Amino acid sequence: MQRVRLDLENQIADRPPALLDLGRYHAGDSSRVRPRIREPEGRDAVGTEAATATAFVGIDVSKDTLDACLILCAGKTQEAAFANDPKGHAALLAWADRHAGGAGLHFCMEATGPYSEAPATHLADAGRLVSVVNPTRVKYAGLARGRGNKTDRADARLIAEYAVRENPPAWQPPSPAVRELQALVRRIDDLVEMAAREKGRLASPALSRSARRSINRTVTFLEKEADRLRAAAGELIAATESLAADRALLESIPGVGRQTATTILAELPAIDRLPSAESAAAYCGLAPREFTSGTSVKKRTRLSKTGNARLRKALFLPTQTAARFNPLLRGFFKKLVDAGKPRMQAIGACMRKLVMICYGVLKNRAPFDPTWASRIAP
Repeated sequence: MQRVRLDLENQIADRPPALLDLGRYHAGDSSRVRPRIREPEGRDAVGTEAATATAFVGIDVSKDTLDACLILCAGKTQEAAFANDPKGHAALLAWADRHAGGAGLHFCMEATGPYSEAPATHLADAGRLVSVVNPTRVKYAGLARGRGNKTDRADARLIAEYAVRENPPAWQPPSPAVRELQALVRRIDDLVEMAAREKGRLASPALSRSARRSINRTVTFLEKEADRLRAAAGELIAATESLAADRALLESIPGVGRQTATTILAELPAIDRLPSAESAAAYCGLAPREFTSGTSVKKRTRLSKTGNARLRKALFLPTQTAARFNPLLRGFFKKLVDAGKPRMQAIGACMRKLVMICYGVLKNRAPFDPTWASRIAP
């Protein structure tokens, strides 16, 4: 199996050597100092190790079509395009099985929101190995190998070659209950944003009386619909034993209310798929990113923001409350500010710590305890 993988890697290495190292370190370069922060970010922070496959299918996803490239163990390739609908998903799977000839298949696609979730879910529900990867990583992997063309077919081949070289972790769809909760939470966010935009229009001095009444009616409708969906989300959680238990644990944390707990349950992956509290923070895009070089370049450490933006948005205001009333975060925030850190930088650090606390209570199945760290310290 290892020989097959090496053969594939040799056969696709038909471009000039990479000009960029993409974060890897050469064994012979012992003078290179490894960075202190090496947490995986975004989608790379979650998932299970991918099993060994002998054929790889790269899928370039668009709104209407799926362009697929199959790389076989002998280095041969097959290409085809399918509709991005349930019939097209089934046809893609049948096509890959037919041409693979019994070889183990590893499907790989870029994360493109709702357009990639449907085919990825179909493949995962069929029991197939599928990976959903960060598009930025695929893009720069192509640039490092001298790829210049930007077409759907070229992208599908690039994704397949990326899967051969990197063997990205397997993606698993959330449970049906979490899938429904996620849809409700995201729809609530959309309604709140639409209501905020309508309220902003009320400030226009050029509005006529009838137009102003129309905006007020629209805002009232959007707010009522958002409240209805919040109630539906609450009923869904209450009817699902595991979600109800997790919500109770999250709400035991000072600063985490019902709305924040609901968003965390909808957006954060299952705890058993996150290897550590740091990986949970990295999935939210809250991993610190250093930027130093030699003795002259030392920029300010910033949050990576490579991850779930919905979670970062949901945690921003609750973190400011937690920095006042949560005993752990209050002391942590004060320590950072007293050390001369800007207030917003301290808030970002507290957001990361709050996610890690949420991970801790869910992982240990115990309510928040501010003295827990002191009790387990040697």
